[in-house]
Amino acid sequence: MSKRISAGNIKLKRAYDSAGSGDGTRILIDRLWPRGVRKADAAIDFWAKDIAPSTALRRWFGHDPARWHEFRRRYSEEIHRCQDRLDELRTLAQKGRITLVFAAHDEAHNDAVVLREILLGRSIPRRSSRPRSSSL
Repeated sequence: MSKRISAGNIKLKRAYDSAGSGDGTRILIDRLWPRGVRKADAAIDFWAKDIAPSTALRRWFGHDPARWHEFRRRYSEEIHRCQDRLDELRTLAQKGRITLVFAAHDEAHNDAVVLREILLGRSIPRRSSRPRSSSL
């Protein structure tokens, strides 16, 4: 996809914050539904849990800012294995505003931040062609 996406077309918002009229298409990008949020109140247009970090990666990261750079790299690798979903999100963002909805308390170190960077075409260092270590 060659058409650039305007940074203003991809918003990030916690699942615990109220939906707004400027949110556009609201996409929950977590693998687990946010605790304490009723589906009727969430105003989610669709749930893209297939592009969320794997359970193993999510548990390894544990929202530890010291692991942020490695989490970004590993999650980027996982995202690129979901090319169909990534293309779908890019197409939506090219057409208008989307809001990536997430549950994490840390608004600077979470999966939505990484996914937004990738959708905007920003580079995230990826692993070389070396064999992958079995431990996360």
